[in-house]
Amino acid sequence: APSPTTAVPYTSVKCIDVRKNHHKTKWLMPWGPNHCKKLKDFDEAVSRQIEANDIVFAVHIPLPRKEMSPWFQFMLFIMQLDIAFKMDNDLKENAEITLDVSLAYRDNMFDDWEEIAHAIEIRKLKCTFGSPKTVESEGRHYDCDFLPFMEIGSVAHKYYLINIRLPVNDRKGINVGIGEIKDIRLVGIHQNGGFTKVWFAMKTFLTPSILIIMVWYWRRITLMTRAPVLLEKVIFALGISMTFINIPVEWFSIGFDWTWMLLFGDIRQGIFYAMLLSFWIIFCGEHMMDQNERNRLSGYWKQVGPIAVGSFCLFIFDMCERGVQLKNPFYSIWTTEVGTELAMAFIIVAGICLCLYFLFLCFMVFQVFRNISGKQSSLPAMSKARRLHYEGLIFRFKFLMLITLACAAMTVIFFIVSQVTEGHWKWGDITIQVNSAFFTGIYGMWNLYVFALMFLYAPSHKNYGEDQSNGDLGVNSGEELQLTTTITHVDGPTEVYKLARKEAQE
Repeated sequence: APSPTTAVPYTSVKCIDVRKNHHKTKWLMPWGPNHCKKLKDFDEAVSRQIEANDIVFAVHIPLPRKEMSPWFQFMLFIMQLDIAFKMDNDLKENAEITLDVSLAYRDNMFDDWEEIAHAIEIRKLKCTFGSPKTVESEGRHYDCDFLPFMEIGSVAHKYYLINIRLPVNDRKGINVGIGEIKDIRLVGIHQNGGFTKVWFAMKTFLTPSILIIMVWYWRRITLMTRAPVLLEKVIFALGISMTFINIPVEWFSIGFDWTWMLLFGDIRQGIFYAMLLSFWIIFCGEHMMDQNERNRLSGYWKQVGPIAVGSFCLFIFDMCERGVQLKNPFYSIWTTEVGTELAMAFIIVAGICLCLYFLFLCFMVFQVFRNISGKQSSLPAMSKARRLHYEGLIFRFKFLMLITLACAAMTVIFFIVSQVTEGHWKWGDITIQVNSAFFTGIYGMWNLYVFALMFLYAPSHKNYGEDQSNGDLGVNSGEELQLTTTITHVDGPTEVYKLARKEAQE
């Protein structure tokens, strides 16, 4: 597949808005048959006595002789301002720029523009000037950070038009002390159509595979004479959350203008990760052979609690950002002091919960491995069939824990790299090229992991004859053997549990 996203640079065209009081109905096109009257630069505006309020920065998306496609899935725009240093018009400290922005669309070159959104947004300018501020430095540009500008969760139309005004009001102090703005440049980021097709194909292929193994797994459980135990229920719930991510509802985004798809995708991913983290805790807990509180969800509230709190915090943060963007695509929680502090608070709380979670998990994994090593000493005393069965259980558990750690490590790397890639537009320092193999690989890996879990931990229906059973352990002949160590049989606990209890009694 091609790389996941493409970044396209756009430079705005300075248009003269000659029709006063018609701002709402008038759309200014940068090029084409009905293009606006243009200005080369602001010196020309001064010489022609054109006021700042009559200048509109126009950007047409995409570039000439191209068109947008629903396969692009989303559009994210970052703004960069070219601000020149002037002795009599210096950039104030903590300066804020006020933008009067409008967004419109049309589906052919002859239709009228239809408005999607209009907003007045304030962005903080973070700029540095490398040279001393003297007369000789006049005309040099400040080094300004990228500003978040706009995000849309669907690309349902062929052509888009952005009109940006910088209204000046000396009395109210609007757009005063922001330096001499020479140009407004935008970077448009969208998903590649080729990558989208590969992604959709993967989802369409993986959905039935996980569904089939889920049906098979649950059927094996219902055939048992006992009720399903906690670990089996949690594995099944993990399968449901994986299926929820897999279902390719994105196909509808090709025909419908569903701007909420990005938010929906985040929620689906959040549910899966919360379920996965809960599963790991319960999986380790249920393998602690000397633990009394087993097969009850209430026994894990200390560990599952932080996961729930962290997930809820990230959900609220996402609703504050992407939820508001459904109404106003120009909104960003990071543009205000309160918003930034609130966002950071949610992220920090979620981060603390994640750290607490990993401490719990590491402690539990250590305990489980210590317990299992202790139990291995009693294996030689068993009959061959029974010993092989326990060795299989222990090997299976250790193998699964190593695979789990590898998957977790890959996911953490993926999360950090994707944040840095996004941050490249926010921070400007680091660039990492992430290719589509990374995205599809991580996604495929989790599907295989869930598939393997259900396959390995489905109850076995094999019966051991009387000659193979170990009388010392008091196991009924013909008792069904389970692949988990925690299942409570109708007739009493399973072999590994009995083994652990016998060891403890001795």
